Amino acid sequence: MIRLGQLLKLANVVEDGATARLVIENGEVLVNGQVETRRGAQIRPGMVASFAGQRMTPVTAEMKNL
Repeated sequence: MIRLGQLLKLANVVEDGATARLVIENGEVLVNGQVETRRGAQIRPGMVASFAGQRMTPVTAEMKNL
């Protein structure tokens, strides 16, 4: 599990946490096709977040080894 704001930063689709907060609050981020406005929303493996044409999904160590 990872928080939405952290996922955006780690995926390098935003420069910093402040930018992540702004784009999330402005309704520019989708999670599983739905607008998500909570920066702390928990994103689990298999869930898909998208912003500015980029799709992101967290994976577990086990998923990386497949």
